[in-house]
Amino acid sequence: MARKTKQQSKAAARPAVSADGRAGGDDKVIDAALKLAETQGWRRTSFADIADEAGGGIAELCKRFRSKGAILDAFVRRIDLATLQGAETGKSETSPRDRLFDLFMRRFDALQPYKGAVAALVRELPLHPLAALCSGARLLRSMAWIASVAGVAGGGPFGLLRAKALAAVYLYAMRVWLRDESDDHAKTMAALDQALSRAEMFANSIPRPGKRAAA
Repeated sequence: MARKTKQQSKAAARPAVSADGRAGGDDKVIDAALKLAETQGWRRTSFADIADEAGGGIAELCKRFRSKGAILDAFVRRIDLATLQGAETGKSETSPRDRLFDLFMRRFDALQPYKGAVAALVRELPLHPLAALCSGARLLRSMAWIASVAGVAGGGPFGLLRAKALAAVYLYAMRVWLRDESDDHAKTMAALDQALSRAEMFANSIPRPGKRAAA
């Protein structure tokens, strides 16, 4: 499976630029918050710090975001869009499992330019740090989108279960990605492949609706 170059990965993850050549105000805030998280820590970073780093006033920042958590939520959405942009859709000879693998690796490619900030956030966020970073409901929505693009059924009574299973796969691989310093992300890919295999075995063990056991 073809992998993108590091330069392509960075280009895909960077914020879109508006027609006048300037990044949008929200993107400036997100980038400022991530920079401060990496350099001085998330807990020590205040709204005023982010406003100063972004080059705007505190009132403007409060109009755009209600909390630091809302800024993280916007960052996750940025990664969602970078992951899905240009992804293969529609009918394909590629299996859903291979498409899931590709989409998750695209997501890690999109996160790569912010790895230092992500690592800092993971160290500081309370309780379940990775789940807090990805903000629960947002993470499940992200996984639902990935499942849809990969051709994995997302509706019905098992839709939420599938999204949770994919979230578990993603968080497992993310732990490895945070420690993987190799250029080819071999350890991350191996962990992701292993997690997808386990998820596939679990999915195959669930009885499918509408099918009865043979008499």
